[in-house]
Amino acid sequence: MKKRQDTPEKEFGKCNRFRGVRPKTEEKYHQAIEMYASTEISGREICRICGVTESGFRCYLTKYHRELLLARYAILCDKEEARHTKLGPLRGQLPATQIKYKAAIEACGSMEHIELNVSQIARMFGLEGTNLGRQLRTHYPDIIEWREKTREWLGISDGLQRGTRRACKEQYAEALKLLRGNSYLTVQEVAYSCGLSYTGLEQHLLFYHKDLVKKRIRIREKALRRQRKGEITGRGTVHVPSPELVEKYAEAVYLYATTPMSAARIAGKTGVSKKGFYEHLQRWHLDLVCRRKNIPYEEGRPVDWSKVRKYNPATKAKYAEAIRRLKESGLPTAQVAAEFGLQPEAFRSYLKEHEPELYARQGMVRTDTGGAVSRRSMERYSEAMQLHATTTESVASLAQRFGFNACSFGQFIRRNFPGLVEKHNEIVRKKGKQNKQPASVCRSLANHRVDTGIHHAFPVFQSRMLHNVG
Repeated sequence: MKKRQDTPEKEFGKCNRFRGVRPKTEEKYHQAIEMYASTEISGREICRICGVTESGFRCYLTKYHRELLLARYAILCDKEEARHTKLGPLRGQLPATQIKYKAAIEACGSMEHIELNVSQIARMFGLEGTNLGRQLRTHYPDIIEWREKTREWLGISDGLQRGTRRACKEQYAEALKLLRGNSYLTVQEVAYSCGLSYTGLEQHLLFYHKDLVKKRIRIREKALRRQRKGEITGRGTVHVPSPELVEKYAEAVYLYATTPMSAARIAGKTGVSKKGFYEHLQRWHLDLVCRRKNIPYEEGRPVDWSKVRKYNPATKAKYAEAIRRLKESGLPTAQVAAEFGLQPEAFRSYLKEHEPELYARQGMVRTDTGGAVSRRSMERYSEAMQLHATTTESVASLAQRFGFNACSFGQFIRRNFPGLVEKHNEIVRKKGKQNKQPASVCRSLANHRVDTGIHHAFPVFQSRMLHNVG
């Protein structure tokens, strides 16, 4: 066994893992970082200009240049401080707001300032008492509960009334009824319709109707995972196109829904952007797109485009008459394709995807017993079946002659044409009775064709089988 060579002690425990940002990665995002720091261009647009992926740039920015990301939120800090600053830790609270009220909220939650009320603490930090109270009630209700219990235990009273005033109850009663009855209504809409202050109504809900607020939050969080037209979104708005957008594409959408014209042609005719019209269809009228492509569609579920070949209405019109002819006549697909000047394989592909039942029917031939066999198999085995029905040649011999698998050929005949097997066996029996000769001679005679009457009768049988389409 080969001994391991001694390694200097300092080499042991050495980690080869690279720490920090790699020079290659830094070079890749150098231009994008410079643009992000010196301009107001969005991150998405910067990625498009610099030719980098949005997800990769976002990850690099968050990990190595967090201070630039915070600067976009009006939070100016160095790299070390940025590492410990969370982005949006609480629902509805911006990072800048968190920084602004951080020290005051910590003071509210400490025994050092327990004798002071919220307004006094707010003034210590140059803040408005109402705004600090709102931050506490919205994001830190535990601190309020702790302060009230602690101050009560210490015998400190601020002389403030607790609970909802009667006047407030009456003022916001109608608004509460609307919000509880319709989750699609926003607080802004209800406040406007009832002639109330939006801020006042919002604070009233946050302070005294937390159950309603939590319920509406759950609905919106659920809506974030799905987006359905006409239903509420995660922002609390209804997912519908704007009236301006509806008016802009109204004529184009109507033509798309009622005519076989392509989207590109419709865009040119109505004077709208082709790209914009495509995006409008994909976002707001995906049901129409799927209907054209004959693709199953369910609102809110992603459409699998990969498994379905897409045909435009012109292609559908191209094959319409041929399909009607195929259904009425029962003729072979190739014959109908030739009649209408179509390419047979392309026609079969279209049938397979858009007329699966007809395609399956065309690919099968009915037997005398009522069964169905593949037309391709029938054509492949037809000559061998003719010989089997009219001679004493065995299945194995025929399979070897035509290059078939003997087992497959034999099973095909026995399963689908038992009468043919009986005919063959009858011929073998008759030949055995008529010719009492040695086995070698019998085998020689069995390979010989029988009389022309039987030989010419089989093509008639074959032709009838090939054209007897179910």
